[in-house]
Amino acid sequence: MVGPWPRSRSGWGGERDFVVDVSEEGRQTTHRVTAPERLGGGLELTDHDLSEVVRQSFEFLLEREPASSILPPFSLDDISRYFPEYERDLDRRLV
Repeated sequence: MVGPWPRSRSGWGGERDFVVDVSEEGRQTTHRVTAPERLGGGLELTDHDLSEVVRQSFEFLLEREPASSILPPFSLDDISRYFPEYERDLDRRLV
């Protein structure tokens, strides 16, 4: 796997919007990701390097599913709907 390496400010959205390209098994996927100020469980993202938050979130997702199964556009607060342990895991990864 190559990446994921978030790119911000790609001509759409604002400073909390990222484009992430993932190359996996000869196939590339592109994802548009929004990082809200706060996740649904209350984890605030305002004090973190948002690019690192997005990268760690993709690492979390790729440990659980192939890149081709990750939604093309989504918000980081959507992840907990599918993986309830996400916020707790993300908080641990960002320490």
